[in-house]
Amino acid sequence: MASHYYHPLDRFLRPHSSPLLPFFSHSPTPRIVSVRSHTKTTSDGGFDPLRSHVSSSSSAIDFLTLCHRLKTTKRKGWINHGIKGPESIADHMYRMALMALIAGDLPGVNRERCIKIAIVHDIAEAIVGDITPSDGVPKHEKSRMEQAALNEMCEVLGGGMRAEEIKKLWEEYENNASLEANLVKDLDKVEMILQALEYEMEHGKVLDEFFLSTAGKFQTDIGKSWAAEIILRRNTRQANKLN
Repeated sequence: MASHYYHPLDRFLRPHSSPLLPFFSHSPTPRIVSVRSHTKTTSDGGFDPLRSHVSSSSSAIDFLTLCHRLKTTKRKGWINHGIKGPESIADHMYRMALMALIAGDLPGVNRERCIKIAIVHDIAEAIVGDITPSDGVPKHEKSRMEQAALNEMCEVLGGGMRAEEIKKLWEEYENNASLEANLVKDLDKVEMILQALEYEMEHGKVLDEFFLSTAGKFQTDIGKSWAAEIILRRNTRQANKLN
């Protein structure tokens, strides 16, 4: 009887509709997946660039396959409010990256780094899903779960410079540790309230919760200015509906 080949991504690729909370329910220790070395040797101990290239390509495709879940996992805040066909995690991060690209210059802020942070800031949700305040998970526990997931994703990638860069960018955002992180934190909120306004217009909803939760929490002039414009458009729309 033939044995079943177990691929390191098998356990990630089953369908799911909610965060994989059971995966982290008991103080998880990041589990080691099958990680391929980027350095391959020949039978006589020499370096084999062809085998190294194949291994690196395999790890990259494994990582990208895992990140596919960012495209298919819908943002739970919208699901909880009955929005049909809501945006995915990847949708949210993509528009944030566009925001970072078109934002005006800020002294001391590296635009390229902002774009990179926007692309990776929710990347761990490929494993843990979109955990919202309504899930009742304490903030420190959510952060720990996502850190463990991020570490595992970087192992799937095979480690190395790119994996370390992703970790540093994610941690910088998580800790709000730079001017770039300050801006991207603001863009995260701006993107959310812009999406809320769009859903209000498309679905006839009232989504006050998202505006109230971000009020007064913007750190940068760009964040404050863009948020004010969104709120002005919302208020104008509501006033026009009353007339």
